[in-house]
Amino acid sequence: MSTAFLFRDDAYLKTATATVAGMNDLGGILLDQTIFYANSGGQPGDSGRLMTADGREIVIATTVHPDGDKTAIVHVPAPDQTLPAIGETVTLVLDWDKRYRLMRMHTALHLLSVVFPFPVTGGSIGADKGRLDFDMPEVPEDIPALETALNDFVRGEHDVTAEWITDAEMAAQQDLIKTMKVKPPMGQGRVRLIRIGAGETQVDLQPCGGTHVANTREIGPLRIGKIEKKGKENRRVSLFFAE
Repeated sequence: MSTAFLFRDDAYLKTATATVAGMNDLGGILLDQTIFYANSGGQPGDSGRLMTADGREIVIATTVHPDGDKTAIVHVPAPDQTLPAIGETVTLVLDWDKRYRLMRMHTALHLLSVVFPFPVTGGSIGADKGRLDFDMPEVPEDIPALETALNDFVRGEHDVTAEWITDAEMAAQQDLIKTMKVKPPMGQGRVRLIRIGAGETQVDLQPCGGTHVANTREIGPLRIGKIEKKGKENRRVSLFFAE
């Protein structure tokens, strides 16, 4: 059972209507379409509410892909909720403040992968803090200069856009893949690319299925935190909002 991912076309949707398409064995709710992003790629699943036609509220604690199926999303209700009936129409209400901070941080981490031009070995996106792990033998000497470059990208007001290429085109452009352990979501015929900037002012282009802001100015000032050694050549770089 597949789900239409409305957030791929418009990450700024805060509410939408959907039809309950099914339930899984654990009481998770499947909808025909959703604005809720499911936990994947280091970005947490969204939370929020489902509102029924008779005014009942169902709190959604998180959202996940069922058993690794990237074409469907399960909406996990908080405990002790009265579940909707299959075929029922519900209104989705996203926890927007959380989502928007995740969008800002996710986009910021794309920029971090530019100022630290090393292969990415892992990452995590939070509403207040993000981090990327790099295959980085030595820590760069001038971290303040890298932080300045990072914030220059933010202040550059670069548009963030999405486009699609085929699986075959992705396979022929392996240089676009920065992550060593997380591979692009291939197997469905096409892969989404996220482009920051364009033409001569392009900053970054890489495959990504997450949610992002529309322009880098929305990210706000950033601060690079401590850099931790996590192996012989693995370094973890933390990133925070400065305001």
